[in-house]
Amino acid sequence: MSEQDNKSGGHITAGMGDREQVEKTADRLRDELLLTLEELDRRRERAMDVKYQVSKAVEKNRDVLIQAGGVAVALAVAGMGYSWWRSRHREELLWKHRAQALRRAWEHPDRVASRAEERPVGIELGRKLVLIFVSTLASAMARRAVQSLLPPAEQTPAPEGRKRLGLRFQQTPAHA
Repeated sequence: MSEQDNKSGGHITAGMGDREQVEKTADRLRDELLLTLEELDRRRERAMDVKYQVSKAVEKNRDVLIQAGGVAVALAVAGMGYSWWRSRHREELLWKHRAQALRRAWEHPDRVASRAEERPVGIELGRKLVLIFVSTLASAMARRAVQSLLPPAEQTPAPEGRKRLGLRFQQTPAHA
């Protein structure tokens, strides 16, 4: 097969010169590039359009939003119903609490204001020590995390006019 037969084998550019083939190919590539750029521009506009994003999110999650709204309305109605019931039975509840307080005072006159059972001193001391340890550990971890996030500050000497807080030691020059 000759080169001419190979060119006329059904290609789009068959029968054209090399220059024409290059121009047609360049035009086609230019058109495809323009279409791609237009599509990218459209997608950028959509990505930056908050109104469009919200409408798509609402459209996509309509069922979940309706269910969440239903739950919110049900909780609001239940809260209003409980509030109404409590306001209607306030006197009854007040007398019930007073009776419980009198019963507690009669059974344990040394613990009138508290409902909690007294725990042994060892358990209370251990609980408080654990709480102190945990809070100290948490504050140290938080301090280190903040220090690792902030850039190191330059150390500048304190001006002469300012007084330092804390212990003061008299320093005398060393004699040889």
